[in-house]
Amino acid sequence: MRRFFVPLTAAAAATLAAAVLSGPPAEAAQVRVTSLSALQSALDKANPGDTIALADGSYSAGSTLTIKRSGTTSAPVTVTAEHTGKATITGSKTFSFASGVSNVVLRGFKFSGGAALSVPAGASHNRLSRNDFQLTTDGNWVTVNGDDTEVDRNVFQNRTSQGVFLQILGPSDAMAQRVHVHHNYFYNHQFAGSNGGESIRLGLSNHQSYPAHAVLENNLFEKADGDSETISVKSSDNVVRYNTIRDSRGYIVLRHGNRSVVEGNVLFGSGIRFHGNDHKIVDNYVANSGGRAIVFGSGDEADSGPTSKLHDRPDRVTVAYNTVLGSNSVIDGDGGDFKPKDCVVADNIVKGTSGTLVTLPSGSTVKYEGNITSGGTAGIPSRNVDPKLVKDAAGLYRLASGSPAIDAGVGSYPSAAKDFDLQARTGAFDVGADEYFASGTTRVPLTKADVGPAAP
Repeated sequence: MRRFFVPLTAAAAATLAAAVLSGPPAEAAQVRVTSLSALQSALDKANPGDTIALADGSYSAGSTLTIKRSGTTSAPVTVTAEHTGKATITGSKTFSFASGVSNVVLRGFKFSGGAALSVPAGASHNRLSRNDFQLTTDGNWVTVNGDDTEVDRNVFQNRTSQGVFLQILGPSDAMAQRVHVHHNYFYNHQFAGSNGGESIRLGLSNHQSYPAHAVLENNLFEKADGDSETISVKSSDNVVRYNTIRDSRGYIVLRHGNRSVVEGNVLFGSGIRFHGNDHKIVDNYVANSGGRAIVFGSGDEADSGPTSKLHDRPDRVTVAYNTVLGSNSVIDGDGGDFKPKDCVVADNIVKGTSGTLVTLPSGSTVKYEGNITSGGTAGIPSRNVDPKLVKDAAGLYRLASGSPAIDAGVGSYPSAAKDFDLQARTGAFDVGADEYFASGTTRVPLTKADVGPAAP
């Protein structure tokens, strides 16, 4: 028998040699600790796949708990409360991620001390999950500067001071990339000032031109009253989708930056405001009985420079296939010297109770098509007819059989190819956020059972 030998590449040979020298991977350790000193010792020795669990109790941190050992994608290092919410970190210090640390999960703790938590630039693929943040400090409670950070199923709650629950930023010359924020509960920020109390701030004015590619989805916001901006986006190329806001004065606001998507959100008593260029505002359900539900932000300048703090004129923004309910000025503009330019308002249901429903400032350059208005004077070219909406068990007004909105969409808006139930639209799209189906799964607004530390 003739045997053939294929020579190894240098890289393959090096990998094989390393495997021979190191032997089989060590079995992942399960370490239970009952003090912060023991916790730090375990952190210093952690290997990929290890789980370090802090026993139930309250622990006052007088020195920083430094995380400096990394896991791997398939075998992260997990630092956890033994039982979710039962290990409380108080005191003047908290956990710290060393620069370069990756694939670490920090899970299940209750943080009620005076130290903010930060994931630095250079620390990547880390996860903050199922924690309860109720800090005593002012300023930003959690700051994420590291790429590919996941922030999920946490609760941020109960503060009256200025500052942000969750700040996403990055190094001085870039944004943190691909941060994923989902299934968190943001509750009860009652700061009485006029500015600086957002639930989430994604960027800063001097980062507005940097792409972040962040996804903020399936989060619930209640009593988010610390600022007029519940979610404040100050960077570019982000997605804000499938969130629920209720009983809050704050809006989803694209304050600075370009090319973001606001999609499929369900908002009660809240709304969407935007500045900047090339955004898509699609498939949202916005019910604001107080009036303005979707707002074209004021323009103090035509196009913001990379560090400007002024309000950028909206250019080439598409507002399509939303269901927008209010009283009057339901879709509105803030005015300003620089009016919206080359924007589109298409295939929306706009329902009010009186007055003029769409009130963009004179001089705006906007294409209107396919909209259905009801309950007041349209203010724009539209079909002013009853859309025949029916309230469902979850409190959402949906299309009913025979609605003039069914199959009435015009134009081509592929970004709205799924309705707010995440169902694929078929044929000619139905006007508004809801594609009518005689039966099938429908989405409901998020509740506390869907988000936070106890969520699925």
